[in-house]
Amino acid sequence: MNDPSLPHGCFQLVIFDFDGTLADTYPWFLSIFDELAEHYHLPRLEKSALEALRKVDIQNLSREYKISFVKMARIGTHLKQKMASQIEHIPLVDGMQTVIDRLHDMGIKLAVVSSNAEENVRQVLGAHNAAYFDAFECGVSLLGKRVKFEKILRQTGVSPDRALSLGDEVRDLKASRQSGMTFGAVTWGYADAETLQSHEPDALFNHPEEILTLFEG
Repeated sequence: MNDPSLPHGCFQLVIFDFDGTLADTYPWFLSIFDELAEHYHLPRLEKSALEALRKVDIQNLSREYKISFVKMARIGTHLKQKMASQIEHIPLVDGMQTVIDRLHDMGIKLAVVSSNAEENVRQVLGAHNAAYFDAFECGVSLLGKRVKFEKILRQTGVSPDRALSLGDEVRDLKASRQSGMTFGAVTWGYADAETLQSHEPDALFNHPEEILTLFEG
């Protein structure tokens, strides 16, 4: 984790992204990419090329492959429906259960802001974990997270400087900064560590348990 100077115990709320942050959806995405490419006439890419896409943010990806945001939205809907039919294959990120349990035990408010469907999020979390979360804002548009972050802050009554946002993409970082929150980038999701680091997140986590260092001495 970078920037260990962040003060311990200053956060009252943690807002999680879902895909690639809470849930280990990237391997599943790779497994269905060929089917997706055929259905939407996308370029067929080898695994190495797909890995290289982890260095490209969503806006550059749209330009590079000439995929309109309208088409991306259709693809997103397809992915949510496909995931719902295979939800048993989507686990939490290894180690994330400990993070959820510890934060809940410390009285930290928890929330999810995701472009995925709320039902998918709840299914992967399970009823026990879902009950720990104070708010869900799901079905968010590709560039609509800032509005949802600010809605969560109002709902929970937590000021931006006491909120920690966790995500795996550059768009998560940008929306968090626009909302005035501290952003912790996680390296186990869709964007690679080098790309995330180049945008200077407040913290960079390589393993879920490292998140707890901001809450425990």
